[in-house]
Amino acid sequence: MVKIPSLALVGLLMLSATASASDVTTLEPVVVTATKIETPTREVASSITVVTAEEIEEKQQRTVLEALRDVPAVDVVQSGGDGQQTSVFMRGANSEHTLVLIDGIEVNDPISPSKAFNFANLTTDNVERIEILRGPASALYGSDAIGGVINIITKKGQGKPSITLSAEGGSFETHHETVSLSGGTQLVNYALSASYLDSNGITAARWSDGNHERDGYENLTTSLRLGLTPTKNFDLDFILRYMETDTDIDNSAGPLGDDPNYTTEEEKLFFRTQAGLYLFDDLWEQKLGFSITDYDRSTRDDTDAAHPLDWVRSSYQSTLYKVDWQHNLYLHKTNTLTLGIEHEEEEGKNKFLSESAYGPWNTYYPRQKTRTTGYYVQDQFKLWNRFFTTLGLRLDDHEEFGRRVTYHVASSYIFDSTGTKIRATWGTGFKAPSLVQLYDTNFGGNPDLNPEKSEGWDVGIDQNLWQDRLTISLTYFENSFEDLIVNEYLGWGPTGAIYLYKNVDSANSKGIELLLTCRPLETLTITAGYTYTDTENEDSHDQLLRRPRNKFTADINYRFLEKGNVNLSMIYVGKREDSFYNNATWASGRVELASYTLFNLGASYEVTKWLTLSGRIENLLNEHYEETWGYDTAGIAGYMGAKLTF
Repeated sequence: MVKIPSLALVGLLMLSATASASDVTTLEPVVVTATKIETPTREVASSITVVTAEEIEEKQQRTVLEALRDVPAVDVVQSGGDGQQTSVFMRGANSEHTLVLIDGIEVNDPISPSKAFNFANLTTDNVERIEILRGPASALYGSDAIGGVINIITKKGQGKPSITLSAEGGSFETHHETVSLSGGTQLVNYALSASYLDSNGITAARWSDGNHERDGYENLTTSLRLGLTPTKNFDLDFILRYMETDTDIDNSAGPLGDDPNYTTEEEKLFFRTQAGLYLFDDLWEQKLGFSITDYDRSTRDDTDAAHPLDWVRSSYQSTLYKVDWQHNLYLHKTNTLTLGIEHEEEEGKNKFLSESAYGPWNTYYPRQKTRTTGYYVQDQFKLWNRFFTTLGLRLDDHEEFGRRVTYHVASSYIFDSTGTKIRATWGTGFKAPSLVQLYDTNFGGNPDLNPEKSEGWDVGIDQNLWQDRLTISLTYFENSFEDLIVNEYLGWGPTGAIYLYKNVDSANSKGIELLLTCRPLETLTITAGYTYTDTENEDSHDQLLRRPRNKFTADINYRFLEKGNVNLSMIYVGKREDSFYNNATWASGRVELASYTLFNLGASYEVTKWLTLSGRIENLLNEHYEETWGYDTAGIAGYMGAKLTF
């Protein structure tokens, strides 16, 4: 269970922080994820979307998964309500093909079967912006960036000390409390936050199948970012994010899904420390970092009258250690060279012998681990402040399958006279087999697996009109995937079912991303986006599961009286295919999920300079839909909140 007294520790940390006033610095519009250094968005050719803290606040989005739903070519799929398994599919790639970072910390779970990241528990507390890079990015980031990168960047404290307290409550007996402290001087900056979310939730398994037991959820999240700048050419940062979650889950989809005793408890720790050294008038920039990603997950299912045999005990732990050293050489105002080396080790184990009603199993017992070392080089150059090109090359050495080389090319040209930008990218990616896929003795771990591979390209045009009040962006993309790893059922043996992980599948995806942003008034912003994605398994010629061909989003945001804000958003998700399994009849196969349209409405008003009231309605039209076959979603829901700032 979540330990609420942990908030006391956060309170002590906040009370110990001190700072004096300093001038607030206005940051230039830059992105980091596309090149690993701060680069003006004007110069970036890659397809990248930035979700800012202001946009998150306007839409009152409390989790990162909510913020990602509006992003072009990104599909979010959740198996139930709060806390339930949540996957993200980018440009048709598998969910495990997206590398997820928090301030440079790789947070993909080493002990999940495919090393995917579960977005169910990641809140927007202390988040400054989210950068979503679409397309193969292994030339910079190595394994797991086969389809793209999602980089969550937290707030950096500045200015006078500021304390914020907020509370919100609403449907499903949900309440959410947050406390934060931030500030900074030339010597030190700090941003700390802690939040607690509790909800009785909805049933995860489909209500219409007779599953009426509500699956509750608790989430305690603490975040810390501390920076020191003892001299003008040296700085030091410490980043920490810790989460405790307790989630009620259901047995499976179908008529027998309800299981009132089935729970999962998780503890996640993400830590990074990095030092920056700037030499020769900042012409040579070095960053040396060390990070730890640690997962501790326990699952328990006690028997009950409806499930006399469904009892489970399992507990897993995994850790990823990473050391990275990056050099940025500003050779000329037209040329920047980046060199880097990274070494990471990941390991996973059972904390004790896992058991179920059908006997023990031995996954990850004893500890298993792998190592990878990567070397990369990137050259950025620009001509006439109109033509921008980035070339990247990387070599990764994995202890199991050996070496892999990936590359990336991105170019853009700007016609200032017409406000037109044309751009194109081409790159490759790879994904190393996970610990489960390599070593799991119960489900067919195979140490002879090859890495999954991808190749992708895109071409696009951005057009500014109406004195830059209207921006239209159009992108066409194609991706191909080879040696995809699947878990193949081989039959029944003396000790049960026999499986084997194999490199079998190939797939491709292609599509169009269209985004429009219009600001007819200083106080009114209108955005609309459309994504068409065509995917295919090249062996079966089936559409890839859970990827809709059509997705449309729209958002209207209006500020009034300089104190109020109203936001109306809409998302349409088209038909897509999913797999199904009926636990009552044992039937299985593919099924088409119906399209759905959601409307969300939020409003806030600054009553005084220190008090803001807010409210929102989710699923305004009470749409009934499924993101995953057999799992329910929430109907219309309302929430009210207040925020105090000192």
